[in-house]
Amino acid sequence: MPDGVAVSPGWLAALRAWLLVVAGGNFLWEAAHLPLYTIWRTGTWRENAFAVVHCTGGDLLIATASLTLALVLAGHRDWPARRFGAVAALTIVSGVAYTAFSEWLNIVLRASWAYSELMPVVRLGGFELGLSPVAQWIVVPVLAFAWARRGAPHRSGRNEARI
Repeated sequence: MPDGVAVSPGWLAALRAWLLVVAGGNFLWEAAHLPLYTIWRTGTWRENAFAVVHCTGGDLLIATASLTLALVLAGHRDWPARRFGAVAALTIVSGVAYTAFSEWLNIVLRASWAYSELMPVVRLGGFELGLSPVAQWIVVPVLAFAWARRGAPHRSGRNEARI
């Protein structure tokens, strides 16, 4: 950044808090909803453990890309003190949209995974979308943004730092 450009000092703390909750929340969610997929019954414990770790890594990539897109489109140099709600909403919407696409791609087109009979679903066009992955992309980011907001400075000139 050029000299004299004011930025919020809280962005790094908010980002760290958000990433911590996103990582932990998605790991716990992936482990908890594993029985909603057929791998729970058909896979070995190693395959199930790999699925949880692999999916959590993918979740982190999706979450980070969604947040980056939201910050580019709706962010403010004083984020998180300003435009916090817009960034949070856009992050969640893009995460849910990507999840719906990914579920369709991997269940219908590629048949990479399948839901068990325990997965609650909603019918979208010609395919059934699992409610657990959709809920995951609402609940986990909401909790992450709430946690990030706790430590974020509020809108005020005192919360700016020069870099």
